[in-house]
Amino acid sequence: QVQLVESGGGLVQSGGSLRLSCAASGSIFRIGTMGWYRQAPGKERELVADISSGGSTNYAHSVKGRFTISRDNAKNTVYLQMNSLKSEDTAVYYCNAEHTAQSTGVPYLPVDYWGQGTQVTVSS
Repeated sequence: QVQLVESGGGLVQSGGSLRLSCAASGSIFRIGTMGWYRQAPGKERELVADISSGGSTNYAHSVKGRFTISRDNAKNTVYLQMNSLKSEDTAVYYCNAEHTAQSTGVPYLPVDYWGQGTQVTVSS
């Protein structure tokens, strides 16, 4: 089992910045892509950004140029630096990690794990 623990959410004024962190722990063998998703009230969960184990990144159009995703593979941690925050960024932010367990035989398929979510509220 893998656990993901997020931190860094909170209340910030429009135009401000926040940095989210998500640390993976537990029986870790290989973590692949890690990412951040968000869900606003009454809306579906959406991808904000993700990053492969090799460092390739992917961003939602709405956050490009404002948010930066990064990771520290040695610490099994992913970060989301959020600048120029807008009221529409208000949501619960969830960390996601793709993990593959160690196998002595047929390789296991990767499994997605989720954090508990952290609230980000941007006041206008």
